[in-house]
Amino acid sequence: MKAKYFMLIAITSLFSIASFAQSKTDTIKVWGNCESCKAKIEKAALAAGAASANWSDETLQLVVNYDAAKSSSMSIQKKIASVGYDTENVKADDAAYKKLDKCCQYARPKGQASSGSKASGKSCGAGKCGG
Repeated sequence: MKAKYFMLIAITSLFSIASFAQSKTDTIKVWGNCESCKAKIEKAALAAGAASANWSDETLQLVVNYDAAKSSSMSIQKKIASVGYDTENVKADDAAYKKLDKCCQYARPKGQASSGSKASGKSCGAGKCGG
């Protein structure tokens, strides 16, 4: 009988611990142009702890899901900026931006990373950037 109670307590404890893991979803504006950009942006987000990442070259929006105990929107944005892409809160340094393929070099907004638009109009086509 004690074994049943012990197992019940153990199972309840495991479910309680699992419920503390806080899954979070954020939408982040990330500048870029094409499918090659998409692959690099999503890879950087995943490397920064996102469980999933999906960037749209039409809306420039990155939807990320992550465990808030292990990562954050800011750490994901910093990682994306480190590979050359400006986000709404973190501007990539010029050296990282210049390493991007020419077709991936979007028109950078002056001043803050959060102003401006896609503007470049360059299109890589179906992954012809050299990614």
